[in-house]
Amino acid sequence: MSTIGYDSWAVDLAEVGAVYPFQGSEGLMVVLGVIFWIGWHRIQFVREGEHLQKAKNIGDKEKITSLLEKY
Repeated sequence: MSTIGYDSWAVDLAEVGAVYPFQGSEGLMVVLGVIFWIGWHRIQFVREGEHLQKAKNIGDKEKITSLLEKY
């Protein structure tokens, strides 16, 4: 069963034409992928920084200081 009209792939593919979707847009896809990748890491960096800052400010600072001074 063939959805593109070819019963066999034993032909010259140069004459067939595109054999996969979005042919010719590989460069654009790479650029978009790199932008997404860098953006994702930037978002994660900011979110983790905020989380660590909140964790740093949790608790009673005087009590923590007094407990640390015991050691």
